[in-house]
Formats: sequence, C-alpha cells, structure tokens
Amino acid sequence: MDLFSVLQLLGGLAFFFYGMNSMSSGLERMAGGALERALKKMTSNRVKGFALGAGTTAIIQSSSAVTVMLVGFVSSGIMTLRQTIGVIMGSNVGTTITAWLLSLVGLESNNVWIKLLKPENFSLIFAFIGIL
Repeated sequence: MDLFSVLQLLGGLAFFFYGMNSMSSGLERMAGGALERALKKMTSNRVKGFALGAGTTAIIQSSSAVTVMLVGFVSSGIMTLRQTIGVIMGSNVGTTITAWLLSLVGLESNNVWIKLLKPENFSLIFAFIGIL
C-alpha cells in the first residue's frame, strides 16, 4: 500500500463522514414530527422493526444502505438506538432471504410444491399483490 492509496482511503472516509453529517442534519430539518411518528409506530416492537428492515432491504436491495440511513436517523434524533436494532437485524436477514430466493431458480422437480417455490412461478403472484 503506497502513499496515494492511503490518501484515497482517507479522502473516501472524509467524504463518507461528510455525507453522513449532511444527511443527518438534512433529515433533522426536513423530517419534523411526521417521519419520527411514522418510524416510532413502525418500530414500536421488535417484530415490527424486524419486518420493516427485511422489507426495506428487499425493496432497495442493500442492507448497507438501510444501515447507513438508520445511523443517520439515530444521529439526527429521529430514532433511538433501541428502535434501530430490530430494523438492522431484519435488514441483514432480508439480504439473506433475497439471496436464498435467487438460489431457488436451480430447483428441479415434478412436485407441485417445489415448483411453486421457483421465483418464476411465485413472482407473478407478488406482482399482482403489488398492483393491488
């Protein structure tokens, strides 16, 4: 590792911390009470927080992005650390579930239940639910 690699690393960290600081202050200014009340309701217990984390990760496909947003919420005072723990755990499990679902593509069987597990068969059901 040479000097320029270290400088790039430090520059990247500086941009990351600047972005986190900007996001936290922006969220604090824009959110007001509405976002805080909504997040408090959605994370009122650990199961709800877990489901929120798994669902958010499934939608945006990045547990890292969810975790960074949660750090911003905590640092701006919108959420408490206790609320974020369930969401982070759900986010990590959501990443695992997404990879597991993609691995189901390789299933081969004549069994009806196994065929229903293939994403090409159940994705239409999810698309219909999404439209509703």
